[in-house]
Amino acid sequence: MPRPRRSTPKMMHRATELRKEQTPAERKLWAYLRKRKVKGVKFRRQHAIGNYIVDFCATNEKLIIELDGSQHLDQTEYDEERTAYLEEQGYKVVRFWNNQVMNDVSGCILAIENALEE
Repeated sequence: MPRPRRSTPKMMHRATELRKEQTPAERKLWAYLRKRKVKGVKFRRQHAIGNYIVDFCATNEKLIIELDGSQHLDQTEYDEERTAYLEEQGYKVVRFWNNQVMNDVSGCILAIENALEE
């Protein structure tokens, strides 16, 4: 019996495109998350889940890391719906502002490590 798809081909294609268009904050955090540098956990970037593409995802640990820029100030309702859907799928969602990553990446990594231990 084939595994159910986690997303649509269209969303998966868009995720591939977004990997080529990282923001400075995404690029900085990815340098710390890639190659299992945080607690030996494998993270994926721009990972499609349902109709959403998350910034970073540790699929086995069911942890999602989202980076928010100023545009998220105007889309709180969308972000809440998105987070609710992802949590219904069994994921824990941790959010950081872009400036948090740019100014205190070690604090963000510590928060991610703590989330992985919960």
